[in-house]
Amino acid sequence: MMILSSQDAAITKKMAIFAETFLAMTLQQLEYILALDRYGNFAKAAFACDVTQPTLSAMIQKLETELGMKIFDRRRQPVVATRDGRAVIEQAKEVLHQTRRIKQTVEEEKGTLAGTFTMGVLPTIAPYLIPQFFPQLMNEHPELDARMVELKTADIKRALANGDLDAAIVANIDGLDDFVKHPLYSERFLAYVSEQDPLFAKDRIKVTDLTDEYLWLLDEGHCFRDQLVKFCSLQSAARSKKAYTLGSIETFMRIVEHGKGVTFIPELALTQLNENQLRLVRHFILPEPRREIIMITRPDFIRNKLLNVIIERIRTAVGKLL
Repeated sequence: MMILSSQDAAITKKMAIFAETFLAMTLQQLEYILALDRYGNFAKAAFACDVTQPTLSAMIQKLETELGMKIFDRRRQPVVATRDGRAVIEQAKEVLHQTRRIKQTVEEEKGTLAGTFTMGVLPTIAPYLIPQFFPQLMNEHPELDARMVELKTADIKRALANGDLDAAIVANIDGLDDFVKHPLYSERFLAYVSEQDPLFAKDRIKVTDLTDEYLWLLDEGHCFRDQLVKFCSLQSAARSKKAYTLGSIETFMRIVEHGKGVTFIPELALTQLNENQLRLVRHFILPEPRREIIMITRPDFIRNKLLNVIIERIRTAVGKLL
């Protein structure tokens, strides 16, 4: 027979109370405690749940009263879960996950595209890809509540694992083996060169030409940067005092247009450039650096009909451009 410590016994007793009062809870209350756990701030959690802060606070306090335990330590900033509360939160995650799966299973069996579908997308993909397919998808399927969230790869992986995302559009890199991959398209990396830069005189450039230039690279954590450093052998440039880091491809493009240095753009960005901007684009000599764009889902993903519709829309739209 296993003997529980007094502390473990107390937690077990409280969890039994949690089970007894579960039917009195609402899924909305569970959403509220997950939001507060995620943001650690009542105002941010309320905004994410589209309710007022007093409403969210009152509902969480009501749940704590029903359970006879404090789920959060409000004395700390940011607000954190208590030890007892952590067990409740983990169970709430599972309950909401299973609830969503029930809804998704019903929609999949009906063969409809109705319901909420949340996709993550890399910031280096979103501005160039989303306008190509998303408006048409919404016009053709008004019953679909599709939502796009821009996140870096690490955050996308975490959100998918936690069930906060249904799918994500990312670059195919190492470390994605826990997810199912759906190929979308492949595109080249292109150089964007200022008129004052010596590389502007070249029709095509070699990766070795980049070593001593002002290279405007994204900050650490962007796979777009990581792939460029790998494909173009930019390790020395990345360590150079002439290699600066910010956070936006569009920012770097404006710097180049105003006469300084070199940056990199994905091939799909060409669809948004005017004639003057296209003059600044330079292709690499073969073999050209490329990236493969894929859709990833969890292995237990259910809504395959909806996913296939979105994938087909993307492939069709991009196929006309690349």
